[in-house]
Amino acid sequence: MTGSTPPPGRKPTAFRLDDSKVRLTDDENREPSAGEALVTQAYLEEDEPRLPRDASTPKSRFGFGKWIMVGLTGLVSLAIGLAIDSLIRDLFARTDWLGWLAVALAAIAALGLTGLIIREFAGLARLGKIDHLREKLKAAADEDDAKAATAGLKELMALYADRPETAQGRKALAGHMQEVIDGRDLVILAERDLLRPLDQEANRIVLNSAKRVSLVTAVSPRALVDLLMVLFENLKTIRRVSTLYGGRPGTLGFLRLAKHVVSHLAVTGGMAAGDSLASEFLGHSLAARLSARLGEGVINGLLTARIGIAAIAVCRPSPFVADNGPSVKEFMGELTSLAKKQETDGNS
Repeated sequence: MTGSTPPPGRKPTAFRLDDSKVRLTDDENREPSAGEALVTQAYLEEDEPRLPRDASTPKSRFGFGKWIMVGLTGLVSLAIGLAIDSLIRDLFARTDWLGWLAVALAAIAALGLTGLIIREFAGLARLGKIDHLREKLKAAADEDDAKAATAGLKELMALYADRPETAQGRKALAGHMQEVIDGRDLVILAERDLLRPLDQEANRIVLNSAKRVSLVTAVSPRALVDLLMVLFENLKTIRRVSTLYGGRPGTLGFLRLAKHVVSHLAVTGGMAAGDSLASEFLGHSLAARLSARLGEGVINGLLTARIGIAAIAVCRPSPFVADNGPSVKEFMGELTSLAKKQETDGNS
């Protein structure tokens, strides 16, 4: 905030910011009237010299850690190859049919490894395609670009071309693309007609996983069992949600997807939101009526639901435009009802 320069012949005067004579203005050329002080906003950081972006950007280089990984991977591959070669030679030395059997088994293993590598790369490419499509549709909706939205929705329809449960939605969306002009409206219609059944199924997957976590952690006597159950259910939910939306990730793709889910939670403050929600839940009278174990189970279920919601946001090939998507509060009623039912059954 900077004050305007007093006109010639006028003595400097001090004013309080809450004085009625102080006026805020965006026009830096406006002259103050008698007894009036003008305050203008100046963005000084734009006038200050800045260093180039390269000064704070780490330079990409081939680090020593990568050298170690390349060397160890090469040595392990050579060791496995030499061990197989030695085994096959020993079997040929013993009898020919055992040697040929070993050759056939090695060929089968090589074909399987090749297929596995192809599947992993295909899974990574599919996840990358979904990420690109989501960003493309988000930009089209934000800019209300009908041409970009139409191109993106054609890719979305192609993604689900082999899914019979989306046939009716794809047919309705194809009709909308010939009538609707606004890009944002097209994306909203795709959410309603094509993705809504998938969204409903994804919500059911997350809710059922949260219920299982809530139930098991409420009755489990061991913290280790709780931890393993939560980990298993979260990983299972992420994989199922990704498959539902067309991801079908392999091992490497699943690890990349899990990293994206964690990153999404960090960016959106998911764990902090879960903590505040847990505190809010514990502060209500409902927590006072539940046992400590049941309350802990409900909180674990809510945090599992939060991870499932993040998985939906990451795996969905289109952004939520018409609304903000599912929230943790939508699952709270089901989990608290389950907890009260457990307590009632336990007391009876």
